[in-house]
Amino acid sequence: MPWIEANANVAVTLTVNGVSHRLELDARVTLLDALREHLRLTGTKKGCDHGQCGACTVLVNGRRINSCLSLAAMHGADNITTIEGLGTTDALHPLQAAFVAADGLQCGYCTAGQICSAMGMLEEWRAGWPSHVGEHAPAEAITAAEIRERMSGNLCRCAAYPRIVEAIQRYAGDEGAST
Repeated sequence: MPWIEANANVAVTLTVNGVSHRLELDARVTLLDALREHLRLTGTKKGCDHGQCGACTVLVNGRRINSCLSLAAMHGADNITTIEGLGTTDALHPLQAAFVAADGLQCGYCTAGQICSAMGMLEEWRAGWPSHVGEHAPAEAITAAEIRERMSGNLCRCAAYPRIVEAIQRYAGDEGAST
């Protein structure tokens, strides 16, 4: 990417939830602010705005990122998935349904980030990415300790952690049963 003046506008095309959006943005606009303020996709939340809480987690090319720490202009060639792209009120994604079934939310502010992070985390786990908890064989079920370690960047002020872990385990188990 060539040098861009700090207050310059840049044209960027973001592909979000399978839909292409052409935007003219200040070069300093974060991906989070582009999603919320320019595309009106408000499911992704602004928590700390410093990459410490995970409320802004989205998937970029299948990998989870804190959208508050990434500039929108960096993502012109990427596929971005927000909570709105996973399911709808009428047709929840199975992970969203698992959160509901396990009562894995209280106030709900962190839930979108928790769900997007869980989607990316499970892909990392399936691919064999290491964690501090230890190695796993691909056929093993993901443990609560492994989930807690891998989800540690997503905070919940209501402390619904046991139910969040249960929801992720339920989803991961249902996925294994259906494959």
